Amino acid sequence: MKQSTKLTLRFYAKYVRRHWVLALVGLIGAIGGAAGTMILPFFFKDFADALTAGETEKLVPILISMTVVSLVEFAFWRTSFYAMASFEATGMKEIADDCFEYLHKHSFNFFSNQFVGSLVKRANRMARSFEDIMDRLYYDFTTLAVRISIAIVVFFSIDMTLGLIVFAWVVIFMGLHLKIGNYKMARYDVPKSLADTRVTGALADTVTNNSTIKLFARLPFEKVEFGKVTKDWSSKVRASWFFSNHVESVQVLFMVGLNSLVLYIAIGMWEEGTLSVGYFILFQTYFIELFSQLWSFERVLRHFYENLADAEEMTEILNMPFEVVDVRGAKKLLAKKGEVKFENVSFSYTDDEESSVVKNLSFVVEAGERVALIGPSGGGKTTIVKLLLRLFDVDKGQILIDGQDSSKVTQDSLRANIALVPQDPILFHRTLMENIRYGKLDATDSEVFRAAKLAHCHEFISKFPSGYKTLVGERGVKLSGGERQRVAIARAILADTKILILDEATSSLDSESEKLIKDAMRVLMKGKTVFIIAHRLSTIVDMDRIIVLEKGRIVEEGGHKDLLKKKGGLYKRLWDLQVGGYLE
Repeated sequence: MKQSTKLTLRFYAKYVRRHWVLALVGLIGAIGGAAGTMILPFFFKDFADALTAGETEKLVPILISMTVVSLVEFAFWRTSFYAMASFEATGMKEIADDCFEYLHKHSFNFFSNQFVGSLVKRANRMARSFEDIMDRLYYDFTTLAVRISIAIVVFFSIDMTLGLIVFAWVVIFMGLHLKIGNYKMARYDVPKSLADTRVTGALADTVTNNSTIKLFARLPFEKVEFGKVTKDWSSKVRASWFFSNHVESVQVLFMVGLNSLVLYIAIGMWEEGTLSVGYFILFQTYFIELFSQLWSFERVLRHFYENLADAEEMTEILNMPFEVVDVRGAKKLLAKKGEVKFENVSFSYTDDEESSVVKNLSFVVEAGERVALIGPSGGGKTTIVKLLLRLFDVDKGQILIDGQDSSKVTQDSLRANIALVPQDPILFHRTLMENIRYGKLDATDSEVFRAAKLAHCHEFISKFPSGYKTLVGERGVKLSGGERQRVAIARAILADTKILILDEATSSLDSESEKLIKDAMRVLMKGKTVFIIAHRLSTIVDMDRIIVLEKGRIVEEGGHKDLLKKKGGLYKRLWDLQVGGYLE
């Protein structure tokens, strides 16, 4: 058994142990129901023998016994189904919850390298596969074992040679299918499942970028590219199904041979007078039941392995270590002032130290100080923000907030003390009220309205027929870029954290909106430690300090006027390009 398969079964076993009473009741019910099904043919045998012997007085008692056994069988099955319905529904809910939590604990880098659609499908499959696998184990494998065991015992009771033949055939048949099933899972089912996930990922990627496809008229191109993915998926599905058909063909031939052999033995027993009509009916009923169970064994085993293959994609993620984790005993960050200190911080997105984006970086931002980070693209501005938010762990050095090492406090408490207004805000497909309130979940409606007014959201929100109850669409697509930016600013105002990060926060606004937002920003920034990433230098001239970065190092810092006095300085050169260039 593959390691990933063991991990999947071990993962599911956790939920079986958690709800072991329901699981046990479901198992006992399935065993009792299957046993009842196999006991009923004995009454058919007695009924036939009584009829052929003319002993009609035995028929009514036999019918009564059959009815009682049928009712007991019914009770076992119903008990099992109700117990399993409760067990599986609860287990699926808990698995979905655990997958949700584990996925979201993965790092920023993890999600940057994954298709959203693929992750969603993997998580959904994990929960659905639990239901299917439990059904297979309880209502296929367990009942199959009960029925085959009873059938073999009956064959031994009729004739020792017949019992040995059937027993040997069953052992060989099932043993081969288990080996074939393992081979098929590795060779066909897992690749098929991966191909299916790639189809979902490709579809999700094109749906997300639907507007780009339309704007560039690239539907024919995307159709060809998607066709390549579906062609690979189709070929793997076909190969898997062809293999199953090959196995079934061989299975049918063996069953025909065994049927002929067993019937030949039955004819000899009939001629010798050792097989009554009732026993012949019992014999045939059990033989048909045995064939039915063995015939379905390959199908059940195939589906079982397919379910495992579906689940194993998520198992890989569930056993993937987190890139950013809280240290043992991590405490909550207590940010009362908001001082930020970088001490000899180095960081690289790869294992190569030579390609470090930030190199031995040290600086202090006093509590309440407003600092702008500027410089050429690739200078390390955004990386500094990501490290401050601990979306990545530093390779060397440390980041202190009010004297507390950010790597030693909980991630949640760290980020709860930092508000970010990104360049391209992404909103939930929820109401405007819910999106703004995300900055402070227990905020009153009046607090939300106040934040919206300060961010100048209230003006455009009031124009919607549903006002603050308006749904913004997936990722906020129903709003313009500037409107999304203002909602993000309102959310930050409501959060009211000690540290504020503005990443090109006015980049998507027109001139009139930008003026309104700047007024709101002055209120928002008051009393806070502020980091501003800006490419438009005109937006940062009032900052307390400007830090100029190039290749991960600080090359200049100071106020706007002081930096302009440095002849040949990078800041002056950038300023001249942006402002002086236009004047020329």
